Amino acid sequence: MSGFSKAKARLDTVIARRRKEWGIPEAMADFVVHDLRRTVSTRMNEELGIPPHIVEAVLNHVSGHRSGVAGTYNRAHYLEEKRWALAARADYVQRLVGSEP
Repeated sequence: MSGFSKAKARLDTVIARRRKEWGIPEAMADFVVHDLRRTVSTRMNEELGIPPHIVEAVLNHVSGHRSGVAGTYNRAHYLEEKRWALAARADYVQRLVGSEP
């Protein structure tokens, strides 16, 4: 995969423009694309109550729930659960920006 640096530069430009429109004079603190994954994980766990193994599946992580013996024997893809989790996340974001799903 390529093109992330160009996409990130465009995103930074949009963020800076919006901050200026909203009257936020200072530049945003250092921001990396991985911060989006971290935020999604945190909010899915804390705000939406999505089980950690489903959050990991959504983010394609391998950790305690999918590594070692558990990862050897559990080959589930959790497709329906991931679909539900992403729909819940979309509804959450829509509520944050002031529109109902």
